[in-house]
Amino acid sequence: MRALARYRPRVVDRALLAWLLDSDPSLRWQVERDLAGEPEERWRATRARVAVEGFGAQLLSRQDEDGQWAGGAYFPADARQEEPGQPWTATTWSLDALREWGVEASALRPGTAGLLARHARWEYDELPYWGGEVDACINGLTLANGAWLGADVSGLADWFVEHRLADGGWNCLWVEGARRSSFHSTLMALRGILDHEIRTSGSPALRQVRRDGEEYLLQRGLMRRLTTGQVHEPWATHLAYPYRWYYSVLRAADYFRAASLHDGRRPDDRMADAVELIRSARDADGTWHQQLRHEGRTWFDVDSGPGEASRWLTFHALRVLEWWDAGSQIDRAAAAEDPRPAPR
Repeated sequence: MRALARYRPRVVDRALLAWLLDSDPSLRWQVERDLAGEPEERWRATRARVAVEGFGAQLLSRQDEDGQWAGGAYFPADARQEEPGQPWTATTWSLDALREWGVEASALRPGTAGLLARHARWEYDELPYWGGEVDACINGLTLANGAWLGADVSGLADWFVEHRLADGGWNCLWVEGARRSSFHSTLMALRGILDHEIRTSGSPALRQVRRDGEEYLLQRGLMRRLTTGQVHEPWATHLAYPYRWYYSVLRAADYFRAASLHDGRRPDDRMADAVELIRSARDADGTWHQQLRHEGRTWFDVDSGPGEASRWLTFHALRVLEWWDAGSQIDRAAAAEDPRPAPR
């Protein structure tokens, strides 16, 4: 913990930092906090603007009187079987975006948690919204969103303890008989559990399954088959933002950064290859580019198109590398003081 407290972001190239700061408040406040090293009063002031301008204000304006977005829990009410990709306009995805952009719960319609409890039902068996359903990815999103909005998601927290698979993770297809965990499902579950824990302190049982899920991914280096060591191409290594429910090494590494800082742990060496893959994806101009776009209807675009420089990917990649490299510097400094291996 003492060593991690010494972590401070290094100075990012001025031109690159200026480019990142020339962005919507939903990204700018995070750049100010995590890369620019701005004082707390500065980035908090920027964060407060997310609800009243730019992406945050646009998405808030689309909330319906019943608390939902697009009339549906996971899919919009007018979703069509034949439309390309999955639509991303419904309630769960809208809440996820607002929460990750740093919007305060009070900026939503008054009593949104209660409105959703009364009016929102999952497309799966019409189950009550805050009770979740059978999909681990959906339940991870709902656990985090419920903790943010102050809903009672205690039953959903217990669900993750009860439905962790024997190998340590989760799989959304467990209800169809799957017994091996999924990278995608496990990361989505971990993100929800960590966010819930940060906001509510969680429980010993939930913290234990979080560690089990982390171990599942770390044993596989965030991207490899455990049996053969083969990298999961292309989905593990392709970078795209918004992430939606899709897995990538960058998204996984960003999760482990957050978990490490929350727990007071150093970066785990088993992530080394994944981090170097992220580093190698940097383009000559110092940015990371969108490699694809996850197809589906959206309210509006929040980042660049395929083949273009992405502010969000660049921010997340730089943030991961700053954290990782700082951990390496701490280890080298500790080794110089004491040649015995530092505990992990």
